[in-house]
Amino acid sequence: MAQVTFKNGPVTLVGNEVKVGDQAPNFTVLANDLSPVTLKDSEGKIRLISVVPSLDTGVCDAQTRRFNEEAASLGDNVAIYTVSVDLPFAQKRWCGAAGIDAVQTVSDHRDLSFGEAYGVYIQELRLLTRAVFVVDANDKVAYVEYVSEATNHPNYEAAIAAVKALA
Repeated sequence: MAQVTFKNGPVTLVGNEVKVGDQAPNFTVLANDLSPVTLKDSEGKIRLISVVPSLDTGVCDAQTRRFNEEAASLGDNVAIYTVSVDLPFAQKRWCGAAGIDAVQTVSDHRDLSFGEAYGVYIQELRLLTRAVFVVDANDKVAYVEYVSEATNHPNYEAAIAAVKALA
């Protein structure tokens, strides 16, 4: 399992660690209107899945804004998701205030379906650790980054390069 710290203290990740080459696990999260969203909903597209502890923090805010800015250069065959355990109502309000229009924020608060399927659920905090996954159009995992310190930024350039390599 990936080793991760949160504010320099070790945390326990629950679920299955995902590796490059794996079949991407399906999941069910909630859209901002409370409708279910699954991996299969974007079948046939390249998926960039950005995972954050909470949109209401500086690094998570910056991460989501960065991928929103990059979206235009990635094309229409790329779906970008930001997954957190923030409530869908809070995500919708945050997106409106931040002008986020190219990234779909989805909530894993109800079942932790995504968190457990991708091994990003922090048991001690009931939050998701920071991570980035790129899944190809055939549901194979092409890129994985579990950020070793959850309060640090991910490697944006490597994630974007992984998406562009598939396009």
